[in-house]
Amino acid sequence: MLLFRRRNCAPLVAIATSFTYLCAVHLLGCRAQAAGAQAAGAQAAGASAGGAPIGSAPGASRPSVVKVEKTARGFRLLRNGQPYHIKGVGGTTHLDKLKTTGANSVRTWGIDNLDRVLAGARSNGLTVCAGIWMGHERHGFNYSDAAAVAKQKESVRADVMKYKDDPALLFWAVGNEMEGDGKNPLVWQAVNDMARMIKQIDPNHPTMTVIAELGPGKIDALKKYCPDIDVLGVNAYGGMGSLADRLTEQGWDKPFVVTEYGTLGPWEGGNAPWGAPIEWTSTQKADFAIGNYHRTVESNPDWCLGSYAFLWGNKQERTSTWFGLLLKDGSKLAMVDELTYAWTGQWPANRVPRLVALESEANLKRLPPATRYTANVKAYDPEGDPLQVTWEVRSETTDARGGGDAEQEPPAHPDAIIESKGTTVTFQTPQAEGNYRLFVFVRDGKGGAATANMPFAVGK
Repeated sequence: MLLFRRRNCAPLVAIATSFTYLCAVHLLGCRAQAAGAQAAGAQAAGASAGGAPIGSAPGASRPSVVKVEKTARGFRLLRNGQPYHIKGVGGTTHLDKLKTTGANSVRTWGIDNLDRVLAGARSNGLTVCAGIWMGHERHGFNYSDAAAVAKQKESVRADVMKYKDDPALLFWAVGNEMEGDGKNPLVWQAVNDMARMIKQIDPNHPTMTVIAELGPGKIDALKKYCPDIDVLGVNAYGGMGSLADRLTEQGWDKPFVVTEYGTLGPWEGGNAPWGAPIEWTSTQKADFAIGNYHRTVESNPDWCLGSYAFLWGNKQERTSTWFGLLLKDGSKLAMVDELTYAWTGQWPANRVPRLVALESEANLKRLPPATRYTANVKAYDPEGDPLQVTWEVRSETTDARGGGDAEQEPPAHPDAIIESKGTTVTFQTPQAEGNYRLFVFVRDGKGGAATANMPFAVGK
């Protein structure tokens, strides 16, 4: 059952665009492939997305001791002898802001900059799930090359030795979506070899591996080839709400963590006639994601050790707003408020705007060049704060990548915005044929924001 909470509803600020996005929770089918947050090369783009660098070199104090304990009811995580439930995000920027939400942990995808990440976490009372990057076959890594696999394993040894006694360390996450379709046993064997080595060096922190959703045969392969993995991490978006049920059906008998979740991925929802994925409003995304959080994380406290929402920061992945919980300027979006309530039981003192609809006759249409249209947005602020509305037109990305690989942000077309007045914009379609999006950003002047966009095409 979908969960809703009563909200203080201030009068609507009239704002509309050619398509109406109703702010309801939608649960779509299971995803075909979860989006990985990887950078090209050895780390994820998410780990460095947006914000200023944090912290400094790690300091030495009492190491943490983290254990997964079997109980009569299932499992629980103990940190320094005390129960610890992960209230986390993926990403390592703006940690002072993150601390105010009630979060207690961050996740990385690689070892790069881990000195600064751990130091920033310590200074903000957070822990770190330290990612260890493992090569992807789709990037050309060959798990049949024994020398390359051995080199990959040994390259991690010094890092584990260096960071194992840091008091902010929580888990070692061995790989992120390195399994591909899950059918190559050599990948799983390499994961387990890495985990076994880590446990020999550092018995005080559990090992986890992170996979892209479940997929046929992945759980069977994990159980067969990876006995040294203590916890399963799953990146799940559209299918998060049914994740626990599917793990049960597939016979997973160890604890799990939802290591990425949020809105539907671009591969999971609807598309414009020319193939551009349709992105939900930031309000819709939050409603959907927090419903899945209740169904999977909160409803399975003796099996699910917690979760990491994606992404604490901002990155270009199909659009610049698809996954980020923050805008480029650090403004927080609706999911931050929802997580704050889930983690603390209280709403933040100032809530972000709620975006009700974006409407325009140009939405999802093929349009002639150099022609004017209007768009209108409907939004309100829970505290009644005055809202500022800005608009921009950008080309549709031509650099879409798979698995969360780094993308170039497409160009903006500032000359396309003719007039912005209140909640309405007049814009002109670009002269050049191609695919575009109109974005709207609604801010409350107090660090909160809402956003939406609509695809349109110019020419045949």
